[in-house]
Amino acid sequence: MSLSNQTSYPKDKIKIVFFENISDAAIKIFKDAGYTDIKKFSGALPEDQLIQEVKEAHMIGIRSKTLITEKVLQHAKKLQAIGCFCIGTNQVNLSAARKKGVVVFNAPYSNTRSVAELIIGASVILIRRILDKNKAAHEGIWNKEAKGSFELRGKTLGIIGYGNIGSQVSILAEAMGLKVLFYDVNTKLPFGNAVSKKSLKELVSKSDIVTIHVPETSQTKNLINKTLLKNFKKGSILLNYARGEVVDLNALKTALVSGQLSGAGVDVFPVEPEKNGDLFETPLQGLSNVLLTPHIGGSTEEAQYNIGEDVSAKMLNYLETGATTGSHTVPELSLSQQEKTHRILHIHNNIPGVLSEINSTLSDHKVNVLGQYLKTNDEIGYVVLDVDTKLSKSAAELLRKVKGTIKVRLLY
Repeated sequence: MSLSNQTSYPKDKIKIVFFENISDAAIKIFKDAGYTDIKKFSGALPEDQLIQEVKEAHMIGIRSKTLITEKVLQHAKKLQAIGCFCIGTNQVNLSAARKKGVVVFNAPYSNTRSVAELIIGASVILIRRILDKNKAAHEGIWNKEAKGSFELRGKTLGIIGYGNIGSQVSILAEAMGLKVLFYDVNTKLPFGNAVSKKSLKELVSKSDIVTIHVPETSQTKNLINKTLLKNFKKGSILLNYARGEVVDLNALKTALVSGQLSGAGVDVFPVEPEKNGDLFETPLQGLSNVLLTPHIGGSTEEAQYNIGEDVSAKMLNYLETGATTGSHTVPELSLSQQEKTHRILHIHNNIPGVLSEINSTLSDHKVNVLGQYLKTNDEIGYVVLDVDTKLSKSAAELLRKVKGTIKVRLLY
């Protein structure tokens, strides 16, 4: 039984909208599966325009600039899934999406290599003082000297956040001859000879280069602040290719001007322009020992292609099988096909008695259940039912009346 022949809703009626110039690899996956109503925007849209574009959409794909607020979700009546074609999901109101039974996927691994390579590259540029020499050469000044220029080999790299990217940086750094220290709020198994430190203060005081790889949360806001910067090793380098709110930029500027730090590389900022060409301002502008880049950590052809394939595959799998592997909202279920059945998806509030009512309702109406899968989180439950083909439409209607129901879909 082929998936391409079994969706209950006509494929040419399923509307898919991509924003922010998502890779054509994403579009190809849907087109190859038979979906034709696909629209692509080159950038993010203001909320009022965004609402107009998503109100009839079944699937949408975004990157980091498109904000999916509760208001947007209220207007997206047909929305089944959101694909975040990036690492984070903080641009989506996950609580509101969860309450509406909208599945949210992302790509937590696909651009790790691109970011990790840039960290190593930025480390070389800053520790060799390439910025000053590059500027002088462009101005016609020959400035060949070794003073203040160092090798990476033998230096110590401190990694704050030892997750997907941090651990990848760890591996590359050791290959370059760096000693690696790391700090994470959770216990992590080190790669190679990396050594875990118990506090941020200890980590930064022993590191020649500090790189940050943490999410943006209330706990990480201004994690690198005036107080912590005083504990950095004199003349060390700070790299932030994680999230803009993690570093107090005014405090960082003071540390750079005073010489407490010898350099910094910053790719993310608390406030970033909406699109290319817009005015960009930061307190770090004009400092010769600072490498500024416009949020390009994962912006490589390879990363965007991999992200496009990864997130689209998850969205397509949910659309055609009901599988929610990698979801941040609806509980995760990995599902296989069941031949000679019809599949119904039931998303509901996680309250007592729902599953019992589902089963008793179907039993009372002589609907034969051939397979049943259930997963819950604190807020909602997700039940997938494979039922006898003769009564599947009746079964779907019955399930819509079950208490606590959020969304029901007859998949095939």
